[in-house]
Amino acid sequence: MSDDTARPYDPGEPRARGGHGVVLGASIAGLFAARVLSDTFDRVTLVDRDQLPVTDENRRGVPQGRHAHAILPAGTRGLQEMFPGLLEEFEAAGTPVVREPTEMHFAPGGHLLCQEGRYADPTPTYQPTRPQLEGQVRARVAKLPGVEVIDRCEAAGLLSTPDGSRVTGVRVVGRDGGAERELTADLVVDATGRGGRTTRWLADLGYEPPREDRVAVDIKYVSRSLRLAPGALGRRKVVIVGAEPGRPTGATLLQHDQDHWMLTLIGYSGHHPPTDPADFLEFAKPIVPPDVFEALCAAEPLDDPVAHRYPASVRRRYERLEKFPDGLLVFGDAICSFNPVYGQGMSVAALQAAVLRECLARGRERLPYRFFRAAGRRIEVAWQMAVGSDLALPQVEGDRPLPVRLINAYFTRLLTAAERDPVLTQEFVKVSSLLSSPLILLNPVTVGRVALGNLSGRPARPGR
Repeated sequence: MSDDTARPYDPGEPRARGGHGVVLGASIAGLFAARVLSDTFDRVTLVDRDQLPVTDENRRGVPQGRHAHAILPAGTRGLQEMFPGLLEEFEAAGTPVVREPTEMHFAPGGHLLCQEGRYADPTPTYQPTRPQLEGQVRARVAKLPGVEVIDRCEAAGLLSTPDGSRVTGVRVVGRDGGAERELTADLVVDATGRGGRTTRWLADLGYEPPREDRVAVDIKYVSRSLRLAPGALGRRKVVIVGAEPGRPTGATLLQHDQDHWMLTLIGYSGHHPPTDPADFLEFAKPIVPPDVFEALCAAEPLDDPVAHRYPASVRRRYERLEKFPDGLLVFGDAICSFNPVYGQGMSVAALQAAVLRECLARGRERLPYRFFRAAGRRIEVAWQMAVGSDLALPQVEGDRPLPVRLINAYFTRLLTAAERDPVLTQEFVKVSSLLSSPLILLNPVTVGRVALGNLSGRPARPGR
C-alpha cells in the first residue's frame, strides 16, 4: 500500500472541532462521509432526494440495491473502524460470513482458484443485502450527536463567496413542492453518485471541470432472489464466475440468510442476460458449475428478474485540477464509478473515508487539494484492476497499450497457476480485496511460482 495508509481510528484523539458540514447523498458513500465529518464538525446535515425507508427496503435512488453486492475485506475494515459492532450484529442476526476458501467458489476470468488451505488474512467477508447494510449504517449515522438527516430534498446549487474562491453552502429544495432554502456550511461534500452535479456547478463558478476517463463496458445485469434447499451447495456461501475472452458473461450467487440467495447474471455488449424467467435460468447454465445449476433449477423464486444497465466506468480526475474552490469536496462514485461486477464501489468509499479522516486530522487548510491527491492514490489501484480486467475482453472498446497487454498476459498465467497453488490464490485475493498493492504479485518469489505453475505440464482445471 502507499505511504498514506490510514492509521487505526481513534475517536479520542484531539481534533479541531466546530462548524457545519453538509453531505449531499445518503447512500453508502455519503454515510461514510457524514460519519467522518461528525468527529470534527459540531453539526452535520445529510441531504437526500429520496424518501428514506425506515426499514431495510430498496429505494428508487439506489436501483442497484436489488442486485448482488459484495463488501470486500477493505470495506469490512472500514465498517469495523467507523461502526464498531455493526458486522457482529449482522452475523448474530444470521447474515452469512465467509472465512474459508472452501466456502467460496471464486473463478475470475474463468479460472477456479484453489480452495485448499486457509486465508492468511483474518478479515472475513460479510454478506448482508445492500438495503440491509445501508439501512443499518444510516440508522447509526442518524443517532450520532449533531447529525440531522433530511430526505425528499434535492440540491439545486452552491453558495459561494463573490469571487467564487470558497463554497459557503448549498441551495436545496423540497421534492414535495417546498420553497427553496439555503444551508450555509463550512464544508459541502457531494456524494450524489455518478450523476452528481459538481462538474456543472464548477462551471457556474468559473472553474474548469475535471477531465474524465471513460471505459465503455455496456454491462447489463439481471438479478433474482431465490430460496435454495438447505445444504444445496454444501459449504459454499458464494459463487462468483467472471467473464473471460471467449465468454463475456458471468454470474454471482450470494447467500443472504439460511435459505435466501441472490443470483445476478451479467453480460457485456451483445451478450446481455434476459429478464424472462425461463430464459434467465437458461442463460446461467453455461456459466455456473453443473451442481449449482441443478440447485438453481430446484430453487423457489422469491421475485421476478430485474435488470439494470451500466454503460461506462467513469473516473473524474479532480486530483489534476489546478484550481478548485475551498469548502467543497467530491466523494464516492461522484469521483470514480467502477464497473459493478468487481464489487469495488462501497469498499473504495470506505478507503476514501479513511483518507478524509486523515486529512481532517491535519486541519482544514487546503483540504480539497490534499484530499483529492490522497484519494486518487487509493482509487488508482482499484481503477487499474477494473479497467485492465475489462480490456482483457474483446467486446470492450478501448486502447490497449503494451503495458496493459503485458499485465493482462501475466495475470492470465497467474490465475492459471493459482488454480492449484493456495499461496498464489491468497496473494491474488488480497489484491482483489484491496488489502494489498498489486506489486506483491510482481515480487520474484511470486513470479517464480507463476512460472513453475505454468510449466507443470498438467492441464488447468476448467473455469467451471
